Amino acid sequence: MSETTGRRGRPGHDQQAVLRVAVDLFNRQGYDATSVGDVARELGLTKSAIYHHVPSKEHLLQSAIDEALDALTAALDAVSAAEGLDAGQRLRAAVRSSVTVLVDHLPAVTLLLRVHGNTPVEKAALARRRGIDERLAAMVREAADVGAIRADVDPLLTSRLIFGMVNSMTEWLRGDTDGEALADTVTTLAFDGLVRHED
Repeated sequence: MSETTGRRGRPGHDQQAVLRVAVDLFNRQGYDATSVGDVARELGLTKSAIYHHVPSKEHLLQSAIDEALDALTAALDAVSAAEGLDAGQRLRAAVRSSVTVLVDHLPAVTLLLRVHGNTPVEKAALARRRGIDERLAAMVREAADVGAIRADVDPLLTSRLIFGMVNSMTEWLRGDTDGEALADTVTTLAFDGLVRHED
């Protein structure tokens, strides 16, 4: 019998369903304040039954964080590998991609941005996130060096401001968002500003 149809009379849940519920609880209550028992109750399972699906609470955290980091890394890899883009276009594409990843993986990205390094899993996540931040800052520097963006603002500050704007969307964004339209808006604001330019 498959996991989705349940075993020994237990309600049917696959690992992804368990993960979705756990991430929702981690985001609402905080990771430290959420127990495996909380996840089990939300799913209508006993605490012992939850271990039929996942080995530990840390495994759920790791899975969610990996989802976000893997998606962000893949998006940047795709931008870096794209042919025919200059440094400015690569940076714009990276900003666009970061928005669409956030929309497509909102619960996991939200959780990633809330980890504090209290556990080995969180420490490893923060190290990976720093690596992504360094890649983005390098893209900003390259765009500034070739004159695609202004060079009179510190590239690290520019990177923090742009991607801080993107990351802040986890605080107010909800489901059913058109990721492509939002990505267009963010990149327009980031690169063209709010001032209306006459044709």
